[in-house]
Amino acid sequence: MDVTSKRAEYVALTGLVLSIIFFVSVCVIGASSRAFAVWALSWQILAGVFVWLVLVIVFHQRSLAEQEKLDMMQLARTKAGDTIFQGAAEQAELFAVAQKRLVLLEKWFIPIFSILIAGYEIGMGAYLLSKASDSIGRELNFPQLAAVFMTAIAFISFLISRYAGGMSTQEQWKPLRAGGSYLLGTAMLSFVLAVGLALAQFKINIGMTVLGWVIPVLLIVLGAEAGLNVVLDIYRPRIPGQYSRSAFDSRLLGMISEPGGILRTFAGAIDYQFGFEVSQTWFYQLLEKAIIPLVLFSIGTLYLLSCVVVVGPGQEALIEHLGSFEEVVGPGIWAKLPWPFDKAYKYSTRQIQQLNIGFVEEAESERAERKPLLWGEKHYKEEYNLLVAAEETGRKGQKGAVPVSLVRAAVPVQYRIKDLESYVYSHSEAKRVLEAICYRELMRLAASAKIEQSEAARGIGGGKGDKQSLLAAGRKAAAQYLAGRIQKDADEARLGVEIVFVGLQGVHPPTEIAKDYEEVIGSVQKKQAAMLDALAEERKILTTLSGSIGQANQLYELAHEFQRAKESGDSATIARLSGRVNREFGDAQGDIFKALSEAGSYAFERATLTKATGERFGAQVLAYRASPQIYKRELRLAMLEEALAKIRKYVVVAEGEDAQVYIIDLQEELTPSLYDLPVDILENK
Repeated sequence: MDVTSKRAEYVALTGLVLSIIFFVSVCVIGASSRAFAVWALSWQILAGVFVWLVLVIVFHQRSLAEQEKLDMMQLARTKAGDTIFQGAAEQAELFAVAQKRLVLLEKWFIPIFSILIAGYEIGMGAYLLSKASDSIGRELNFPQLAAVFMTAIAFISFLISRYAGGMSTQEQWKPLRAGGSYLLGTAMLSFVLAVGLALAQFKINIGMTVLGWVIPVLLIVLGAEAGLNVVLDIYRPRIPGQYSRSAFDSRLLGMISEPGGILRTFAGAIDYQFGFEVSQTWFYQLLEKAIIPLVLFSIGTLYLLSCVVVVGPGQEALIEHLGSFEEVVGPGIWAKLPWPFDKAYKYSTRQIQQLNIGFVEEAESERAERKPLLWGEKHYKEEYNLLVAAEETGRKGQKGAVPVSLVRAAVPVQYRIKDLESYVYSHSEAKRVLEAICYRELMRLAASAKIEQSEAARGIGGGKGDKQSLLAAGRKAAAQYLAGRIQKDADEARLGVEIVFVGLQGVHPPTEIAKDYEEVIGSVQKKQAAMLDALAEERKILTTLSGSIGQANQLYELAHEFQRAKESGDSATIARLSGRVNREFGDAQGDIFKALSEAGSYAFERATLTKATGERFGAQVLAYRASPQIYKRELRLAMLEEALAKIRKYVVVAEGEDAQVYIIDLQEELTPSLYDLPVDILENK
């Protein structure tokens, strides 16, 4: 009988030494090249070091147990009759120390070490996963040299893993499958990392970024699997003489490394857990025969599907042949060569896309219901200040005033793709180029436009001013101007986009000074209101005076010219303007016409009354001369008639000798009193 475990012990020791060398080498390569994925792989190799260490201990103890069995067999064959060697059973029990240690090792040491390995993989995987985001966009050092070393490690790991996997087909060497699986995983990851490093040499870092996330996740999955295997091993039915698979022997890695295929691996796992031969059923036998053709047919079908491109409504697809542009196709079903000869990239060309210029919008989950844009409240997650030209620099003589103001501009720019070829091939990142153009043109507009329109632009005084302002009615014209400038620059840069909308509604002063700015705006509005009231009063007075503003100005100029002629004593000009003044003022309407008409009426009335008074006086003189007494009495009676026209008159006729006195009460009473009734009436009642 040979000690068969000794050979497996040497293989396990070789795997342990190589794994330690690989761990140190990969750790140094990852640190020097600044490749996070390579550095993360070193900690996966360290997990393999622990597995190989357990295998070395297990096979060493097995070698001791097998050597002990050989010694016991030699003792049993001796024919010596010494009493010390009497009783074979007592001798076997007394000398089977190594076998007892092996049983104890397999019962307690391997499960405990499996739990430790599982905890290490989960903990280290979680730590690496937390650091994976820090490596995104990191510049690598000497990626080509690192790729050469990773290729060498992958090659050596693959050879040792296949050798250990081949030995694990023997019943007594099956534990080597765990170490071989870990080394094969190391070989595959090293090869993929070598490819990623080669691509990184050409500034293609997507592979290294993905591997920086994949390796930590793989460590967590392997650790979770080992922990689950420990739990399942507690409830596993024990069959005498059957190999007890260790918990750290990964079934996931075994699907790749174990000879016999994936189905046999699953069948072996089910046999191991439930205690019956699944691989001997007719369904398994049928599936094992048909699985390869079915898989090949499925792979072929999926590959041929890459020849068909389905472009949805509102989309366009750009087809490349061997990396070069071939054509742009619209909505529908199109055929092309299979991947990787032809590749199709679909874009939503009819979809309206938006760039947020001057602000950073909140996340969809944090965004509350849309509210009015109030100047004193914060609207977005971040808002940027913008320097604009101020209308005035301050009062005359005021020092320290600057000709600029601060506003916050939240400008949404909406666009869509109109030329897909130019959008994709003219620039590597067309969206960022368009964003830079938008910021540049917004800065130019802010440098030339004002915060508000001037008084002339608002129509006060009838002038024509600037139409571009950021906070007033000129905002619409400013938005149209800005959209035109952005579209022009985008066309010159061959971005292949169409600017649909540019909104300046989100321009407002900073929230810290919004209240003060509103007070300034209120004062400006009051000033404008006072000026408009004065202008309205002026037009009201002029319109009331002459009927129209133009006629009032014309009459004013004519009167002013006539007054200058009178002051200069120019008789010819006075004579020429007199008729015109009379004619123009006579034809005027409004208060001038009213005043002239009233003056004419008054003059006619005074002249007529004066003439009538003179004629009446002459007639009175003639009447007086004819009969003075009658004339006087007639005048007196006429005077009394006129003076006493509205007075109640009582005529009392009495002789002078009559002594009776009449008392007359001229006070009117609506209701008579009891005291006023005659006495005889009261007595009769």
